[in-house]
Amino acid sequence: MVTGASGGIGQAVVKALQSAGATVAGVDRFPSDSCDFSIVGDLTDPGFCDSLPDAAASQLGGLNIVINNAGVIRRGPITQASDEDYAISFAVNVEAPFRICRAAIPLLADQGGGAIVNIASCWGVHPGPNHPVYCMSKAALASLTQCLGHDHAHQGVRINAVCPNEVDTPMLRSGFEARQMDSQNAIEALNESVPIGHIAQPDEIADVVVFLASDQSRYMCGALVEVNGGKPVF
Repeated sequence: MVTGASGGIGQAVVKALQSAGATVAGVDRFPSDSCDFSIVGDLTDPGFCDSLPDAAASQLGGLNIVINNAGVIRRGPITQASDEDYAISFAVNVEAPFRICRAAIPLLADQGGGAIVNIASCWGVHPGPNHPVYCMSKAALASLTQCLGHDHAHQGVRINAVCPNEVDTPMLRSGFEARQMDSQNAIEALNESVPIGHIAQPDEIADVVVFLASDQSRYMCGALVEVNGGKPVF
């Protein structure tokens, strides 16, 4: 199961999982044609999140992998942050993964184990300037990952997180456009700031997600894997 299946990283994760032989139920506000099964709903609805693992298991005939990929970003200093910025950020970035993990862990444990991969952020591990709401929410998700990774490894449920830096997605580009910036010029400027030569493409994050979901990472529990091209947060 992949939440945020229609987003830039989500689409890449779905494709990579399918290429590895997985059957994928995608979750989003709108139907996803790229997924084998599509579950439509609102991740700010607690009841929907609580029921998601069961719904996915019913469609798939079982549940082995959960990818908490959906996320939102609200930019700007705290003095400009609204109550709505805070509420939506924590509803999607923190409460939804919390509820999904809580419901999914017993299902995975009952069938002998499985993997949960959360998409956190380098900005949650190393907070940067002028994104306090986003950084707080991703830090909470990173901490949740570490706690659950330790707590449920004995049940065969491995829980880890991928922590990207900038990724070339529609969400990133829309942020530039909202600030009246040319998104392509902004991406090219960001590319020059990354030691490896470019910000991440979605498939470069998806490959790490699949690794953490696979038996190749069978000894990893509660890990925060930074995928940053060598670029620190600043």
